[in-house]
Amino acid sequence: MGDNYSNMVRIAIKARKNSYSPYSGFKVGACLKDINGNFYTGCNIENAAFSPTNCAERTAFFKAVSEGVKEFESIAIAGGVFGIKDYCPPCGVCRQVMMEFCNPESFKIILAKSENDYKEMLLKDLLPEGFGRLNVK
Repeated sequence: MGDNYSNMVRIAIKARKNSYSPYSGFKVGACLKDINGNFYTGCNIENAAFSPTNCAERTAFFKAVSEGVKEFESIAIAGGVFGIKDYCPPCGVCRQVMMEFCNPESFKIILAKSENDYKEMLLKDLLPEGFGRLNVK
């Protein structure tokens, strides 16, 4: 590891400002990088019925996939209530979406408190023994 992800974190923090979270106040932004170096942003979008709520990570993935992109390198995630005070790991559903499109051995997840305070992890560490498309072939 050891790459500099501060630009991705900066983009994720900026995407967080677009969060629609009137019920929880928990704002999350994400910046997804494909294998060609292109960025796709996402924010969480809540719904009064709660179930239709969509996380920032999935918003970024769905934007990219809807444009024909299906291979990814990394994602930066920044979120929290009243600012960013702690790392914001992806929920289980988002981890499963990542498993669908990413290699768990190499896909990096960057959890950010700020542009200069972040940690990186591999998908395999956040979703050990994950089930994905290779399991159904």
